[in-house]
Amino acid sequence: MQQTRRAFIGAIGGAALAGCTAERDPGIGGGGSTGGQDEGESDTPAPEVASVSMVLNWRIGGLHAPYFAALENGFYADEGFESVDIESGQGSDFAAQQVGVGNAEFALTSPDQVLNVTSKGLAPQCVGVLMQRNPVVVFSARENFGEPLEGADQLRGRTLGSGPGMVRQMTEVYLDSHGVLDAVEYVDSGFDTVQQLLTGEIDAAAGVFSDVVDAEHQGYAIDALPIAETIPSYGHLLAVEEAFGGENPETVASFLRATARGAVHASQHPEEAIDALVAAQPELEEVRENQRDKWDAMRTEYMVSETVREQGWGASDPETWRETYATLDAGGFFEESVDPDAAWTNDYLDTGSEYVADYADLVGE
Repeated sequence: MQQTRRAFIGAIGGAALAGCTAERDPGIGGGGSTGGQDEGESDTPAPEVASVSMVLNWRIGGLHAPYFAALENGFYADEGFESVDIESGQGSDFAAQQVGVGNAEFALTSPDQVLNVTSKGLAPQCVGVLMQRNPVVVFSARENFGEPLEGADQLRGRTLGSGPGMVRQMTEVYLDSHGVLDAVEYVDSGFDTVQQLLTGEIDAAAGVFSDVVDAEHQGYAIDALPIAETIPSYGHLLAVEEAFGGENPETVASFLRATARGAVHASQHPEEAIDALVAAQPELEEVRENQRDKWDAMRTEYMVSETVREQGWGASDPETWRETYATLDAGGFFEESVDPDAAWTNDYLDTGSEYVADYADLVGE
């Protein structure tokens, strides 16, 4: 079966599988320090799979603070894991494919790519939502735009650039909902969107909130319009292959408990969380303040929702998944139809854990 799945990912044009099977990033992996075990957690069942790997959506950065806080403080070890290897990725599509073909037990990916990869015949499934709010924004550099960007109507007659995928589709729906889609010149700016904005090649850009942080750290005044106010959707989420979760429920539940604990710790001790990132990836020391600002934005603006307050850390709301699917499907994003209700589950979230159940209170939101 593994050979069949490997052949499949090649057939659908996925990135090279060597990205997750080659040498790991320096300084990453292992169970971390043992840490202290919380009262009441010693009787939790041991994970069926004690050594697991997790592929990130991209290179290690500030948005990945919860996982490295959990690793550094021994929270995964406390749950019975012998090792947790965290690997840089090559995009959310790549990460979703990796769990779909069985090359990693866990992936940090996004809802569009869980749905997209599912439409191609694999079965990644969201088991926990980190980023509860749509991270896509439309933004401008004030000195090039000529005025503060305060509403979508100001984009009439302007050139707006973004890369492909969910960002573009979500942005087009946002512009259409404000009646300006046909009045904007939309161009594909690839992976160089921020620099094209700052050099004045485009008037405005669509990206995610971390792109705004990057632009601000280059000394520009940036104004941003959050798409979350118009289009409900999620950002970063943890996914497993559906059958893997069904066969190894304690592995998934244990990993989620430790990660929730890591998210609480990283929110309560953000400087320590960045220390853990730098320990894993020393070159981040040069951009430490940038990474800290990205984590601060994520933890304060994107990780708590009404769903989290009511159901706990990581919980999915079915309507959000349905709206995301409808938005993307209307733009022809999928190869085949997908049932959005099958793309996620809350079954592995342990509401008996204070870090899951009381997350919003613990981080002061």
